[in-house]
Amino acid sequence: MLTPVLSGMRRRWVTFVGSFVALALGVGLIAATGLALAATFDAPERGPERFAAAPVVVRAADHLRVDTPTGTRSKPLHHPGPVGERIADRLAALGRTVEDRTFPVDVTVPRTGSDVTAPRTGTEAEEPRTGADAEKSRTGADAMKPGLPRAGAEEPHTGPAVKNPRTGRDVEARVGHPWPVAAAAPYRLTSGRAPAAPGEVVVTTRPGGDRLRTGDLVQVRTPAGSTPRTVVGTVAGRGFEDAVFFTDDQAARISPDIDALVVHADATAVRRALGPDSGMDVLTGHDRRRADADPDRDARALVSVNALLGTAAGITLFVSAAVVASTFSFAVAQRRREFGLLRTVGATPGRIRRTVCAEAAVVGVLASAAGVWLGARGAPLLVGRMAEAGLAPPRFALGDASWPLHTAFWTGVFVATAAALVSCHRAGRTAPTEALREAAVDSRVMPASRWAAAVLILLAGLGLPALALAVDPGDLLGRKSYVTRPMLLIVGCALLAPVLVRPVGRLLTWLPARLPGATGVLVRENTAAGVRRTAAVAAPVLITVALAATLTGTVATLEEAKATEARTATTADFVVTSGQEGRPPAPAFVERARAVEGAVVSVSRSTAVTVLEENTALVTSEARAVDPARLAAVSELPVTAGRLADLDDDAIVVNEEWLTTRVGDRVTVWLGDGRKTSLRIAAVLATGTGDNGVYVTPRNAGGAGVDRIDVKVAEGADRRAVAAALHTAGAATGTRVTTRAAWLAANGPGPDDPTRTGLRMILGIALLCTATALANTLVMATSDRVRDLAVLRLAGATVPQVLRLVAAEAVVAVGVGAVLGAVVAAVNLLVVWGALALLGVTSAVVVPWGTLGLVVAAAALLAAVSAALPASFALRTRPVELAGARE
Repeated sequence: MLTPVLSGMRRRWVTFVGSFVALALGVGLIAATGLALAATFDAPERGPERFAAAPVVVRAADHLRVDTPTGTRSKPLHHPGPVGERIADRLAALGRTVEDRTFPVDVTVPRTGSDVTAPRTGTEAEEPRTGADAEKSRTGADAMKPGLPRAGAEEPHTGPAVKNPRTGRDVEARVGHPWPVAAAAPYRLTSGRAPAAPGEVVVTTRPGGDRLRTGDLVQVRTPAGSTPRTVVGTVAGRGFEDAVFFTDDQAARISPDIDALVVHADATAVRRALGPDSGMDVLTGHDRRRADADPDRDARALVSVNALLGTAAGITLFVSAAVVASTFSFAVAQRRREFGLLRTVGATPGRIRRTVCAEAAVVGVLASAAGVWLGARGAPLLVGRMAEAGLAPPRFALGDASWPLHTAFWTGVFVATAAALVSCHRAGRTAPTEALREAAVDSRVMPASRWAAAVLILLAGLGLPALALAVDPGDLLGRKSYVTRPMLLIVGCALLAPVLVRPVGRLLTWLPARLPGATGVLVRENTAAGVRRTAAVAAPVLITVALAATLTGTVATLEEAKATEARTATTADFVVTSGQEGRPPAPAFVERARAVEGAVVSVSRSTAVTVLEENTALVTSEARAVDPARLAAVSELPVTAGRLADLDDDAIVVNEEWLTTRVGDRVTVWLGDGRKTSLRIAAVLATGTGDNGVYVTPRNAGGAGVDRIDVKVAEGADRRAVAAALHTAGAATGTRVTTRAAWLAANGPGPDDPTRTGLRMILGIALLCTATALANTLVMATSDRVRDLAVLRLAGATVPQVLRLVAAEAVVAVGVGAVLGAVVAAVNLLVVWGALALLGVTSAVVVPWGTLGLVVAAAALLAAVSAALPASFALRTRPVELAGARE
């Protein structure tokens, strides 16, 4: 049987080109994403960085652990505590110990060596933040200290140099440590010497040269203040931080808390000395990475990559299957006369079905093999591009897994075979009398089985969102929901396409049909007569338009809803952040701002609270610690029950997602530093988009530092004077002061947001498959209409007129698909809008007109070219010869 199948495929190769290319591309993308997905499972963990040379690192436990009837549950702590004085003294008896402190540092880079005033000698200009004595090294000047973000401090990180708003010079965001802990990395001096006096520092240098050199005088700003310092030495940077090293005593003045402790002793002895209930972690070997800044950043990035690649693979499979099924269906419809002839000469329905399935299997095997080859070579490019775009960790690389290639191959074969099953059933039902048909009008385009499938799928596509709106509207806003939900409606609408094509086509051609000339009338009648042809062209356009509008529109609508919530909740005139992204505002600025006449200042802190739900699961909620007396002046939160004014040190404000939401009830929570407490519910907020978190007082913030300052101009005060005073204070302390509007704009998603980047990748996949199917279907359809075109020529139509007619019909078919896709997208966007409304967010639906216009225009242009090009080649033959040609 294989020989006649291959012979027939060779004669009708145009029919199978589109399916082959679409399936090969789909399998290639599945293989590439599968290889990248496999790499996320086997990606090596980042090794220790700051403590790679430390024998033992002791730090406060960074996870909350709670025993439940179903086992011990664990959650990361938002603010791990410091290492206590008594613990440090106890461990000092075991061997040499080194204390580590980590704090943010801004360095103003000089233009010349004399650009900064020389530091004062004697007593250091900085004052300790507390009245505690400076922390001393336990065993001498060469003691080393482990590095860990201070409890309550922001995670240390570095950033590019920016301009100082007052001097115009470059300011580098760095991180500070005591010099003795440098050997734990290890850092080695490349020039100069170690810091010995209060005004001396050692800095890391970057590969390829650095503007900071030994002997430079630099202005250094720390949480304790700003003072000039001399660079007395440099060390080669190790890639994970840009550091400034101070003397041990100066680091203790700047940051009194001990963040971690390096202990030169046996780990077993250290654990025995601490005891089982000390609340400390003893880290050795690979576990020392837990003491680095943000040790889970790679794991979080890999989770995002995993979700993105899984979504891309799923959409690729869906689009490929739909395109291949549509192409095979149209190919079978084109060959009904051929099948009728076979039935006339004695072929059984089973024989015809086996022939169609065999053709699909051959296409599937060949296309899948080509796709696997493409995927294996495209996977390194995909991984590299994701790392460059910041979607994946810098060290992300392919492994040696081969199972994604096998999975992609057999998936392609299954998709091709399954796509042909319905078509082969129709082919087997072809009657011998079909060989006598001459009319090109399609009839009985919708069998009862297709009607039933379409209705059931549409009911599911509409019923499931309706149920979610009634039970859990928030579930509809999750990425898994808004990515997968459109699939049912798309499939249902595609199944009904043969029925919907005629009325939608007539609607689109109503005006052109009334214009002078015969082109409009012919387009309308040909579109209505060639239902299968129009439906085959419209189907891939429907899929792409529906996906593009739903995905980008949902993301844009959610972003607009979040922005609306932020605009509504923030009533402050100025929002103050630091001059460097992620750096906490300088304490000196808070004092200056509170001294500004006519300014109502509200400082807040980012923290978290954890609750044990139903005695089985720990759930952590982001929270903000605020001053209840000033909160109402700078915000307007969506309160559904209770009063914000009742918030105090014994109370908490929750949102409607919590299981306990009755005002006055008490809830047991664990604070950001792991402390367990019981708090009374003072008020309940609407759930919204999920950004309406929890509010507590600073006492329950678990040691969190101030990370945001809202300033409201008091009634009757001079706004310009307040703004000028705030900007002056910001310039003096290196703090950025922005208006409410500027802050809202700066905190919105940008063009390089990972979500947008991922969507562009997914839509690119859909567009590629659509373009292939569109071109192939139109080439097939136009080649099948050679005699019709010849009849038009014999009737007096010129070649340009015939080409315009063919191109117009293709554009109308694209328009039909665009309209149906827009209807599907509209339903999905209305579901999102309804979910937001039920969650208490009043926001408009954002329609991505630009993206839709680009997709439809590209599809229309491709369709017109794909239809006109083969027609132009066919019309080179004399019309009489074409009209007399046998099919």
